[in-house]
Amino acid sequence: MFDFDATLPLMAVQFLLLAAVLNAIFYKPLTKVIDERANYIRTNEAEALERLSKAEELANQYEQQLGEARRQSQSIIESAQADAKKIAAQKIAEAEQEAQAQREEAQREIEQQKQQAMSSLEQQVDALTRQILEKLLGPELVR
Repeated sequence: MFDFDATLPLMAVQFLLLAAVLNAIFYKPLTKVIDERANYIRTNEAEALERLSKAEELANQYEQQLGEARRQSQSIIESAQADAKKIAAQKIAEAEQEAQAQREEAQREIEQQKQQAMSSLEQQVDALTRQILEKLLGPELVR
């Protein structure tokens, strides 16, 4: 079947030379490119994970700041509402005091006018009484 002559070792040498040439020209550069690509992918993936964690950390930080800002704004609003209520109550109290003062002033004026009217009426009553007495008794007896 097979002849074991000089062709078999020559074929074996050719095969080994072809394997060495293919290894040097094709497989080593191909493995190098594949390794570089794998390293590039691992590096990018690690950077992406790091950026993702930083982004999540920033998002959490911004959410905390937003929550704090909302709490502060709510407290400012509540403070402003309390101040507005105090001012409104103060204005109402001042208006009530002013109304009370005006009522008291009006009461004093009414009392004063009443006193003036009473004194005027007393003078008129005295004058009318004198006139009636003068007419009834005569002017000489009345004085």
